Amino acid sequence: MLKILKYSFYDLMRSRWSYVYFLFYLLLGFVLLFLNNDVNKAVITLMNIIIVLTPLIGTIFGVMYYYNSKEFTELLLAQPINRSKIFMGQYLGISISLTLSLVLGLGIPFVLYGLFKSTAIFNFSLLLVVGTFLNFIFVALSYNIALSTENKIKGFGYAILMWLFLAVVYDGIFLISLVMFNEYPLDKFSLVATMFNPIDLSRILILLKLDISALLGYTGAVFRKFFGTNLGMLLSMLILVFWVLIPIVRMNFKLRKKDF
Repeated sequence: MLKILKYSFYDLMRSRWSYVYFLFYLLLGFVLLFLNNDVNKAVITLMNIIIVLTPLIGTIFGVMYYYNSKEFTELLLAQPINRSKIFMGQYLGISISLTLSLVLGLGIPFVLYGLFKSTAIFNFSLLLVVGTFLNFIFVALSYNIALSTENKIKGFGYAILMWLFLAVVYDGIFLISLVMFNEYPLDKFSLVATMFNPIDLSRILILLKLDISALLGYTGAVFRKFFGTNLGMLLSMLILVFWVLIPIVRMNFKLRKKDF
């Protein structure tokens, strides 16, 4: 598995798209710091971009890599190598390479701007941790979709729809539900609904850490009461870990039955 991981990692790091992804975040970091002239404000602006863009990039890279390396994968499957090791090696290679581009691309400008001397270092660190989780989650989800769909165009379309649902549509349904049932106590419903979407959960965690949950009104007070505690933060991280593990378990289950 380690050899396949290394191959996938170096293969992606040689790809021009990895450099484009790295340079995009590098340029974004410098531009935000230049425009805001404040590390804390730049982190807040960066949150909105990372929460939406990181899952999209992870989804696209995951699907594209699976379909583009399909012939090579079939060649590996003809060898006496465990299927799970092949696909786990590829999955980890993609996720780690995307995470490295994210961390280096944003880390370099912020470090040069004096991040270690700023009080925003913990907020920025949480932002990178959340971005890492989103990379691993959405690469795993996209791999599940690709494994279940032989047609490349359909697989790519389903993956984009999955991202669109979790990034946009889910929030719309959630808000409509809150408006329609505003006469009922929706505290527990809001908490549970947030946990069923890794993008929303990541956003809430960062908002609470940045201490701007007042923007969410009453819902923000409910979230702060739960997620603002150490137990709530730990539970949130565990839920994000489950969001990584569940697609991986499903992927391994699918591999046992799939006929290549």
